[in-house]
Amino acid sequence: MVRQKVLLGMSGGVDSSIAAMLLQKQGYEVIGAFMKNWSDTKNKITGECQWKEERRFAEKVAGKLGIKLITLDFEKEYKKLVVDEMFKKYKKGITPNPDIDCNKEIKFPLMLKAAKKLGCDFISTGHYIRKRYNKKTNKYELLRAKDESKDQSYFLYTIKQKELAKCLFPIGDYTKKQIRKIAERKDFPNYNKKGTVGICFIGKINLKDFLQKKIKPKKGKILDPTGKQIGEHDGIFYYTIGQRIGPRFGIEISYTLAGQDGQDHTRWYVAKKDAKTNTIVAAPEEHPLNFRKDIIIKDFYLIDEDKNKYKKKITKVLARIRQVGELLPATLLFSKGRFNLTLDKAITGVSDGQAVVLYEKEKVLGGGTIIVRDNF
Repeated sequence: MVRQKVLLGMSGGVDSSIAAMLLQKQGYEVIGAFMKNWSDTKNKITGECQWKEERRFAEKVAGKLGIKLITLDFEKEYKKLVVDEMFKKYKKGITPNPDIDCNKEIKFPLMLKAAKKLGCDFISTGHYIRKRYNKKTNKYELLRAKDESKDQSYFLYTIKQKELAKCLFPIGDYTKKQIRKIAERKDFPNYNKKGTVGICFIGKINLKDFLQKKIKPKKGKILDPTGKQIGEHDGIFYYTIGQRIGPRFGIEISYTLAGQDGQDHTRWYVAKKDAKTNTIVAAPEEHPLNFRKDIIIKDFYLIDEDKNKYKKKITKVLARIRQVGELLPATLLFSKGRFNLTLDKAITGVSDGQAVVLYEKEKVLGGGTIIVRDNF
């Protein structure tokens, strides 16, 4: 009997390593694919490109499992479709999510192309996510991971039906703790390796320093909620809605509120940004200007690719605006040619350009890009 082939994205981390092992146990022929997408991140001690170190881990695991490992060079595409787009959006004062763009533009479509060339039947990743087939609708569904603290559904809401049909997610029913225990028991060299943080393939960076490579500083006013100038910033593109500001964060503010010692001890946050005037409005914590509940969803996408059923009714959903943020009760309504989302309770940190992902219990419905429904 001919075994089905799977092209598995192997990052060098423990999750994709155990995914490879589990797929082997299920009877698949696994080919590991290390993606080289970014060469600018260096090891601070050796000066070596970080991806080379990561690939060595992948090579060790591939050798241990007896599987072939190839390197897919998507650096050119990653720079153009993810990094350059990120700079463009930040320059407009928008807060993008490059990890979502990476999955949408790089990981899944380009891996599928590579898999087809190699004669593979499926692709797979070490994402903490689950999928199932719904016989009634004849469509695939995406479900949150068993380990809610590691769930990655927020980054995968743009996945298409034709991609889901070819995807396998072996670790979605495991917790991170279980994955590490399996790796330790099997003597994998990366069983206790720290997980990646920061931007996909780039890693943890000082975002402001990173943006300044392409976006020059531009001084502008900081206003309080009444419109009075209380400070100066070096460019709205370096700051996001909900970000705390003050001397520690490179911003000087002449506070309008003062304590007995003449100093204001209230935390202030970026409440609004105006790209046209390069102006920031700051507000103290708990100020109403920091809270929002009404959102317009731009580029709305549904996993089942059927928007019409949501155009005819008001739908109660759960919404998430951060990777592992709280699931927020909300109402979805199609009105005046657009999808509108109203959270049951106003929250802080809602910014133009962020992703909002919608759920029905454990099922991922889809999501889109946030447009804050208020005027500057």
